[in-house]
Amino acid sequence: MKKGNPYGTHRVIEPKGVLPQPATKVDNNMEIYDNEILIDVQTLNIDSASFTQICDQAQGNVEKIKEIMLGIVKDRGKHQNPVTGSGGMLIGTVEKIGSALEGKIDLKVGDKIATLVSLSLTPLIIDDIINVRKNIDQVDIKGKAILFESGIYAKLPSDIPENLALSVLDVAGAPAQTVKLVKEGNTVLVLGGAGKSGILCLYEAKKLAGNAGKVICIDYSETTIEKVRKLGVADYYIAADATNAIEVYEKVMNVTNGKLCDLVISCVSRSNCEMSAILSTKDEGTVYFFSMATSFTKAALGAEGVGKDINMVIGNGYTKGHSDTALQIMRESKELSDYYTKLYA
Repeated sequence: MKKGNPYGTHRVIEPKGVLPQPATKVDNNMEIYDNEILIDVQTLNIDSASFTQICDQAQGNVEKIKEIMLGIVKDRGKHQNPVTGSGGMLIGTVEKIGSALEGKIDLKVGDKIATLVSLSLTPLIIDDIINVRKNIDQVDIKGKAILFESGIYAKLPSDIPENLALSVLDVAGAPAQTVKLVKEGNTVLVLGGAGKSGILCLYEAKKLAGNAGKVICIDYSETTIEKVRKLGVADYYIAADATNAIEVYEKVMNVTNGKLCDLVISCVSRSNCEMSAILSTKDEGTVYFFSMATSFTKAALGAEGVGKDINMVIGNGYTKGHSDTALQIMRESKELSDYYTKLYA
């Protein structure tokens, strides 16, 4: 076997000298290097911002969605949406392990895993798209993928259905980062709180903020707000358009008695929601932009433009123990487990 770079730079076709994620094209030949893992792919869980954009472009047409996805992989050798730059993750079965990794990792051929690195850097081939589940951003395929030596993964747990585990692990970074950021007594706002990542963030925020804190859920429609209200994961539930910064700001001012929020977590899968998060944050507070639809330029210049001295955290999808945190929520809360099972499993 050929020797590979731990970070997968040996797979980069263009431009040379960059890592696989920012590369515009990678080598998706499935003959593995000595430090790679070959995966027989079962399901792709497409990043929410990416899948929303693809569905909009396809006007909801499933065959057009398939065509766009196949085109992305053909052009780039990976599923990296050229508009959003984001990918997603996958579940599959370990088919082959490179000679340099044998005996050094806790995997064997036949293990079912979820990759915890983005499809935007993962060499991928799609032989066939079997099923598109538009309501949960999941696509069943026949295909193969490569996991680099530096790539992180999780073995699929036996006590949680596969599609449910995939959906939860896809956004595992959000609740785990929430655990790091929320302090007792904090006022916390989650924009896009009725979404897959948003509910998990609300759950952790409610535990950590405690009785002295306030947790606020904002989502676009009254229908989705009502569904989340039944889960009891927040103190206040507000229907508002996150692209309308003034509307959100005024409603947050109202429920916080003009004090605004210590922490705002943005899980909205659409663009132009940066200022709703920024205006809702008190001076020296923190905004955690988990959404891949976030524009750094809009956030940085927008905060400057309204004179907000706040900390802005980029939504790193990885933090130590994030998969355990996300899966543990499904074990701790029957209400959330039942809700997510109904939606995703």
